[in-house]
Amino acid sequence: MTGASDDDPSGIATYSQVGAQFGNGLLWTMLFSYPLMTAIQEICARIGRVTGSGLAANLRKNYPRPLLYFVLAAMSVANVFNLGADIGAMGASLALIVPASALTLTVILGILSLLAVLFVPYSTYSRYLKFLTLSLFTYVGVVFFVHVPWSAVLRATLVPHVDANRDFLMALIAVLGTTISPYLFFWQASQEVEEVRANRGEKALKRAPAQATVQLGRIRTDTYAGMALSNTIAFFIILTSASTLHAHGITEVGTCAQAAAALNPIAGRFAATLFVCGIVGTGLLAVPILAASAAYGIGEAWRWRVSLEWRPQSALGFYGAIGVAIVTGLVLNFLHIDPLKALFWAAVLNGLVAAPLMAVIMMMASNPKVMGKFVIPPYLRWVGWSATGVMLCVCIGVLLSWKA
Repeated sequence: MTGASDDDPSGIATYSQVGAQFGNGLLWTMLFSYPLMTAIQEICARIGRVTGSGLAANLRKNYPRPLLYFVLAAMSVANVFNLGADIGAMGASLALIVPASALTLTVILGILSLLAVLFVPYSTYSRYLKFLTLSLFTYVGVVFFVHVPWSAVLRATLVPHVDANRDFLMALIAVLGTTISPYLFFWQASQEVEEVRANRGEKALKRAPAQATVQLGRIRTDTYAGMALSNTIAFFIILTSASTLHAHGITEVGTCAQAAAALNPIAGRFAATLFVCGIVGTGLLAVPILAASAAYGIGEAWRWRVSLEWRPQSALGFYGAIGVAIVTGLVLNFLHIDPLKALFWAAVLNGLVAAPLMAVIMMMASNPKVMGKFVIPPYLRWVGWSATGVMLCVCIGVLLSWKA
């Protein structure tokens, strides 16, 4: 589910834009980011499974309150902006095939998302909704119906190319921000806590170390597979946009119709429908994750009952935080921000917020006070800090380019 939600509307818009703008020039980021994103997601999952608590709860127990408040504020702001952009993009894309205004559809989808979170357990909700995301595989099929210079694609994938100009650095931080997203850190840890609660006999590994081999192996396999799915789809979205839009001189994806046009070679007149299925399907999956990841953090910080499997009356604060996040994101759409530009800027914001959060997570995962004897092994520590360093360097590059 984490892998599927990583290709949310913000991801689709970002990958479509960089493919149109730079052609194959950023394909290498999908291969480059894979070990970095798998490492940080595995580390977050380990923290949840080892301690039996989410990231915010561990921060509350082991670190100064100002650090906790900073992390929650940064993550919540990024999540709400991303929420608003995702809901707005769902409305704008649905308007391609439904005779209604984009704003009206945005409001309807926002309300539907809120009602689904309140009244349907997420495990049930996601079980059926995830089939809509299968439309994303259309991006894989398109490359077999258009001319693709495979030797150039292979070179662009294996040989990183970086330009120091502002546009390239903005695109790079957007790609990294939508593949290594802060909300997924909190979600991954909290879902491991949910697994401990839901399965009889399972306990936090600090209390039941005998379960470590099985559980840590499952986490590793699950994480590697989920992130591979996410990056494979992202790779083909970039490649499809490069081979269709960029190849025909379209370097700016300003509307949903332009983004959907990338699917024309395989879907023809059904391109808009498939595009809408992908955007709405991943959006409806991602909106609860975005809202809930913020609510998990806030709820754990204030010792509320937190779970998407409980009824709202059993976790009023938790569901109240989800409601506030979704409604605030929905209200942002009345500012008349361009939906696709908002999605791209949401990815940029996630990239800027990710670096400090990753540093906090790495310190937590390496701390015996938090993890006991299950502090992360050297290879995860090395890759995790490398991921943090990469995000920090790109952030610094973006900030310097703004001042130039």
